[in-house]
Amino acid sequence: MVFTHGRGSRTYDRDGRAYLDFFAGAGALNHGHNHPVLKRALLDYLEQDGVTHSLDMLTAAKEDFLTEFAARVLAPRGLDCRVQFPGPTGTNSVEAALKLARKVTGRQNVVAFTGGFHGMSLGSLAVTGNAAKRAGAGVPLGHTWRIPYDGFAGGRVSGLQLLDGMLADSSSGMDLPAAVVVETVQGEGGVNPARLTWLADLAELQHSGEADHGTGPPVRGVAGRTRPAAHRSCGGRAGARPGVGGVLPGAGHGQEGRCRGLRPRTARGDGGFPRRGDEGHAALDHHG
Repeated sequence: MVFTHGRGSRTYDRDGRAYLDFFAGAGALNHGHNHPVLKRALLDYLEQDGVTHSLDMLTAAKEDFLTEFAARVLAPRGLDCRVQFPGPTGTNSVEAALKLARKVTGRQNVVAFTGGFHGMSLGSLAVTGNAAKRAGAGVPLGHTWRIPYDGFAGGRVSGLQLLDGMLADSSSGMDLPAAVVVETVQGEGGVNPARLTWLADLAELQHSGEADHGTGPPVRGVAGRTRPAAHRSCGGRAGARPGVGGVLPGAGHGQEGRCRGLRPRTARGDGGFPRRGDEGHAALDHHG
C-alpha cells in the first residue's frame, strides 16, 4: 500500500482509495492533513521568502507565535512560563525536560511509572517501561525508579503510597529524585487513562514532597505521548500543575512543532524552524 496524498482525516492510495487516518502522525497532524488554513499560512510564508531555518536566532514568525501562545494558552490558565523549543519530536521534548530537572535539582534519578512510553532516545527509554523498546538501546538504562501506574496489577498495588513511603523513609534506598515523569493518558497497548483522583493524589504528593522531601518539580511526559487535549481533560481537571510540561501547538504538514512550557521562569530557547511558528499562529487564530 502506497499513499499519495492526504486531506483532513483521510489519506489516499495510488488507486484513489480513501482511508481514515487514525495515526494522524502520532498527533503531529492534530488538525488533519493539509488543513486549508494552515496550508495557506505556510504557502504565504514561503512566497514571502520567510526564514525557513534560523537555529537559535529569533525571527518575526517565532516572536508572533510566542506572543499569541502566551496570550491565548498560558495567560488564561495562569501559567507563568517561559517557552522552549527543544526539537521536532516528542523524545526531544522529554530529554530536554529531564536535563532541565536534573540541572535545577542537582540530582540524577527520576521517578517513572509502569506502562509508560516517552520516546526512543536513551534518556526517554530509561523512563519507558516496555522491555522490547528498552532493549533497543543496547546499553544499560539507569537512574530511574519505577513505580506502579494507576490500576497496575488490577489495582492491588498502590504506587503512590509506595512512593510516598519510600521518599519519607531514609532507609528505603531511594535517593531523592530530580523529577517525576508521568503520562495522564498512557497509549501503550491501548488507551490507559489515569483516574482524576489518582492524578490529584500525585499532584498532592508532589506539592507536599517539595516541602517534606525536596522532590523537586514533576516532569509531565506529554510531548510525544500524551496529547495536550488529554492533559486539559485529565491533568488540568485533577489540579496537576507540572514544573515542566509539553505541548504540541499543531504545526501540521508532518512538522511536529513541539514546545515545552517551563515553570517557573527558568529558561527559554528557540528552535530552528520558524515556519512552524507561522502555522502555529494561524492555528491559534483559526481555533480562537
